[in-house]
Amino acid sequence: MTHQNPSFEAFAHQYVLVDGHRIHCATAGTGTPVLLIPGWPQTWYTWRHVMAALAQAGYMAIAVDPPGTGDSDRPASGYDTGAIAATLHQLMTQLGHARYQVVGHDIGMWVAYALASDFPAAVSRLALTEAVIPGLAPAPTIFAPPQENIFLWHFMFNQLHDLPETLIAGREKAYLTFMFDKWSHRRDRVAAEVYIDAYAAPGGLRGGFAYYRAIPETIRQNTLRAKRMLEMPTLAIGAEHATRDAPLITMRENARDLRGAIIADCGHFVTEECHEAFLEHLLPFLSRQG
Repeated sequence: MTHQNPSFEAFAHQYVLVDGHRIHCATAGTGTPVLLIPGWPQTWYTWRHVMAALAQAGYMAIAVDPPGTGDSDRPASGYDTGAIAATLHQLMTQLGHARYQVVGHDIGMWVAYALASDFPAAVSRLALTEAVIPGLAPAPTIFAPPQENIFLWHFMFNQLHDLPETLIAGREKAYLTFMFDKWSHRRDRVAAEVYIDAYAAPGGLRGGFAYYRAIPETIRQNTLRAKRMLEMPTLAIGAEHATRDAPLITMRENARDLRGAIIADCGHFVTEECHEAFLEHLLPFLSRQG
């Protein structure tokens, strides 16, 4: 598969009202629906290569801007993963999909897990990549070594109220460029400017930080979710230069039918940096009959 960069116009765009709030999604292809949930600090656009491949393989790819991000509305509350999962399930229902497959990256992995746990009759397959899940994985120490802290420090900072916006407003490019530089391995493949523009828009910082500020509630919910294992086939993918086997370890006690993979020579932003290798794992998983 060659490295291409599908444009915004290559996809169909929809805006769906869910509980009075506008949710943006981009779609490609026809066939079995696959919901694609991005993480922070990205938008639906991180899935562009995956969407093109899914459409070519006979799927309907639906990449969403979760509430608070991208071109979706930024409500004042409701950013715990249970609330976001319910919103995305309602989105899929309104689009006419009672049963679908789900793929989540980073914070999108948190939401995808909640969606599969809370709506197991709707989610037929679940693919998760490049995160650990609050309430399932042990909390890291504040004395983590520097090579680990580079992936951890923002969890505490982003949860603070008001201070992050005060320090970053007008400096979104410097703040987010640091993330893209430090977390990626193939930096040239990451569409950083697209995401910087999105989070520099009015309410963009607040919407992104809201997911971190909701972590205590998400942990409370996941403590309950962990009492029942997921039954649908689940795939957990890490990257060599980021989470490695942490996604798989996180899900070992939480998914009954689990497989995992680590993508070599890749950083955190796997859907862009190494979409070819990512798809080599994702497409066979989504097409399995058993």
